[in-house]
Amino acid sequence: MSFAFTNDDIRQIASVLNVEPRLDGNHHRYEIRTDDPTRQVTLEVYPSIAIGSEQGALVTVFTPNANLQMQHCSGFVVSEMLGEVTFFAEAGGKVSGLIVEREGGCSLYANVDRSLLSGDFTTLGPEVMMSGIALSLTEFILPDDETTTDAENARA
Repeated sequence: MSFAFTNDDIRQIASVLNVEPRLDGNHHRYEIRTDDPTRQVTLEVYPSIAIGSEQGALVTVFTPNANLQMQHCSGFVVSEMLGEVTFFAEAGGKVSGLIVEREGGCSLYANVDRSLLSGDFTTLGPEVMMSGIALSLTEFILPDDETTTDAENARA
């Protein structure tokens, strides 16, 4: 069975982002507003919906300049200290992460080789170092080994 957000998860995300979610049909909507109009983020969390022929969790972020979406979200990590939530998905040894900040920032790291999440970050080039550092929080939640095949991980 694929990952699905629970009501406790929705409350935990709200607590870290310091904003109350609004139930809007089949998803929860968090509107993060700051005094800086360039740092406005709307986060939508769909606990479990049809994605093609499968069910999965969906996370969408709207900013003044971009729309970002993570289909088949595998889980999330909250950091009260950093004031952010990292949503992640893994397929075929690659990890993607969508990070939403309490202060209205948002970052996306896609198809990061799982091996970059641990080890000596100083051996990485500066162009890829940030992705390894940012997604290293997920390493402790990811399964020890992938139990699905590449074909099962392929998404239509």
